[in-house]
Amino acid sequence: MKLSTKTRYAARALAELALAWPDGVLATREIAERQSISFKYLEQIMAPLRTAGLVESHQGKGGGFSLARPPEDITLEEVYRAFEGSPAPVQCLENGGGCSLQRVCPSRETWEEIREAILGVLENTTLRDLSDRQREKQDGARASYHI
Repeated sequence: MKLSTKTRYAARALAELALAWPDGVLATREIAERQSISFKYLEQIMAPLRTAGLVESHQGKGGGFSLARPPEDITLEEVYRAFEGSPAPVQCLENGGGCSLQRVCPSRETWEEIREAILGVLENTTLRDLSDRQREKQDGARASYHI
């Protein structure tokens, strides 16, 4: 399974917004700079996140984006679905995508196990988890420069 660049960058941008929660509104340019993402590319990512109800946009001076809900209430599954769709590794596991061989297919159970493993990680990882990891990495990077 490979994730698209949009999904990976969306997770990084959302982790940045989670760090700013609950009061922070961050400009797209600020998120792009902090995460080393092209500003134009990040603009394309923020629209689907808003459509999915994960972020809110704020207009005017000091405008930008904020999380639509607390970071502990937003899972990576939601981010994944906003860009990738179904986490099923084969079409026959998607809603209504059954096939005539599903009762005798020798590999179907394996594909189901893969889907469940992927969903388990995505459902159990929140933006709070990502922001905590980012904070730890930033603190570790700062500590390594002290002599």
